[in-house]
Amino acid sequence: MITVYHRAKTRSSRLLFLLEELDAPYEIKLVTTRTYDGTGTVDPNNPHPNGKVPAIADGSEIVFESAAIALYLTDKFPKNRLGPLAGEPGRGKYLSWLSYYAGVLEPAIMSKFQNIEVVRVTAGWVPLEEVIDALVKALAQGPYLLGEGFSAADVLYGTTFAMFASSTLLPKSPVIAEYAKRVVARPAYARAQLRDAG
Repeated sequence: MITVYHRAKTRSSRLLFLLEELDAPYEIKLVTTRTYDGTGTVDPNNPHPNGKVPAIADGSEIVFESAAIALYLTDKFPKNRLGPLAGEPGRGKYLSWLSYYAGVLEPAIMSKFQNIEVVRVTAGWVPLEEVIDALVKALAQGPYLLGEGFSAADVLYGTTFAMFASSTLLPKSPVIAEYAKRVVARPAYARAQLRDAG
């Protein structure tokens, strides 16, 4: 049984979506976190080292951060094929997109949000507009990041783009907009939304 340390309408919500896609058994443990305005408190029962979400427990194994959790869960629950396993074709592409999410997309979004110029000499990421260009090129190969098959990488990216759909923060792209709609139209997303709401 996977325990998800969760706060509604946060990054941990997409892990509920992933677990629903995987048909994996899980329980939700609600925790408090600091909020964007600095209010709120860190829950001492949350195993994330900074008191954030998501984090999961699988027996004595603790995993935190979305990309790491996605990889852990798709390796542990391979039945629904939401990520190529070690040694399978497409594994490198899958690992790359998971890492790109954490190491490039999220920092690019935060840089844009905070109006911080990305200096390529020092930053390990690029401006958000270049990230969008790279994703549009990847999605030209198929409806999802790995081509024809939906994966846990799409859970991370698709829910992020859906969350920002009405925002002026992200550059507008019909390809990205359609991709996000395709991802959140999945039945597992609707089931996760019901669990997210409590």
